[in-house]
Amino acid sequence: MCLTRSLSMWIATLALAGAVAAEEPAAAQVVSAARMLDVRSGRMLHDAEVLVRDGRIVALAHGGKHVEAANDATRIELGDRTLLPGLIDMHVHIDFDPTYSGYSGLQFNDRFWSVIAVAQARATLDAGFTTIRNLGSDAWNDVGLREAIDAGKLHGPRIVSAGYAFGATGGHCDSTFFPPSMQQRSAYNADSPEQGRQRVRELRKYGAQVIKICATGGVFSRNTEPGQQQLRFDEMRAIVEEAHMWGLKVAAHAHGSSGIRDAIRAGVDTIEHASLIDAEGIALARKHGAWLSMDIYNTDYTQAEGKKNGVLEDNLRKDRDVGELQRQNFRKAHQAGVKMVYGTDAGIYPHGQNAKQFATMVRYGMSPVEAIRSATLNAAEAPGRDDLGAIEAGRHADLIAVDGDPTANVAALEQVRWVMKGGAIEHDARATAPR
Repeated sequence: MCLTRSLSMWIATLALAGAVAAEEPAAAQVVSAARMLDVRSGRMLHDAEVLVRDGRIVALAHGGKHVEAANDATRIELGDRTLLPGLIDMHVHIDFDPTYSGYSGLQFNDRFWSVIAVAQARATLDAGFTTIRNLGSDAWNDVGLREAIDAGKLHGPRIVSAGYAFGATGGHCDSTFFPPSMQQRSAYNADSPEQGRQRVRELRKYGAQVIKICATGGVFSRNTEPGQQQLRFDEMRAIVEEAHMWGLKVAAHAHGSSGIRDAIRAGVDTIEHASLIDAEGIALARKHGAWLSMDIYNTDYTQAEGKKNGVLEDNLRKDRDVGELQRQNFRKAHQAGVKMVYGTDAGIYPHGQNAKQFATMVRYGMSPVEAIRSATLNAAEAPGRDDLGAIEAGRHADLIAVDGDPTANVAALEQVRWVMKGGAIEHDARATAPR
């Protein structure tokens, strides 16, 4: 009895000590910069200060005013730079490396891709992307990486993980590069509404936080064409109903016009690529409030480097066929007022270069502020996150700083000088940059 009582008191004492430690507020930080972009209004605020405590934004001030902070608050002076919210890329493949394409990746063990994802996550964070949505990986690599980052074992962005993307047997999300003798197939093919519901449940069970389906054929698969619809409306509708019941959003890879239209009608939340969207699809997206995530930069990289990297000629041909059409349809959809988020398909081009798409979006019709908003406020609103995407009280202290004014030259976002994620400074290249 005495030993039991002593053990109980010892455990209680440890628990109390832990509770006290957890409740003790972290030291406050005051981040100041010459400029700060209010992404909601599009206004550039001058002489800005942001008060951070416990990884969250507590208060803001600008125009010569100051936040109220304790005397011992850590002060971070960013000087003549612009402060923005941490960027969000809504479509990446963190365990893909574009320098190994086609069949060239078969030279490596399966776990090679798990390991390189670690460095690619770090490069993405250093580039100012504090949150990513990973829309398809192999072997649950994105789930494991997310768990390691969240546990503080690795440095990387916040990850919203899909696990495996899935679609029809023989479609874009299946394994299509091998003969029957090799018996290669995705374990998550869905060929009926009920199979689609089952796949949602299986993927969620093992860590999926968003559901990614392939509604049409694709560019970087074999024996599929981007315009081909590969999931029926009833299949997509069943998947969306099931996912939404579990509180999960659905993203649909959809290049072709009929697949885009059926995906929107089925209630899909974000349409990925949307390369061949037509006037009816644009009207449906506006009516249903679907978000478009159009990766309009990566064709530049693929056409320049793809052959050297092992991309097969048939895939390069499809990339050429849809590249400029996608960009013109991006312009049309934006002009029509369709909601847009920032998605690059990084992994098709190198991780850490995610910001290269901003300039392409501006070239095809967006203002710099609109492009930035697609990777901040919009990219938080689309998945229903009110804790990301803006420098506002209560949100995560995910902040970045760049030289110059990105609303005048959006390419400034390609050289992020300073990154904070959840109140922790993750990247600081100010000493090597001009002021």
